[in-house]
Amino acid sequence: MLNFKYLEELEKYMKSGNMEEDFTWSAEERRQEMLEFLDKLMDLGELADQTATSIIFKGSALGALMGMPKRDDRT
Repeated sequence: MLNFKYLEELEKYMKSGNMEEDFTWSAEERRQEMLEFLDKLMDLGELADQTATSIIFKGSALGALMGMPKRDDRT
């Protein structure tokens, strides 16, 4: 389920400026698709942050202060 190779390729595509270049020369439909992809990626970034926080702090004293259930609680 975890595909680090794809994430690295995506990172390279964005850092290189190729994504911006592709956007510049793409048809309107493709531009919309690219923007929707980036929007979804940003949503996933927020979810990744929430998930990491839960994984790291769930069941800890700090997690309890944050109102997180213990690892055994599956609510």
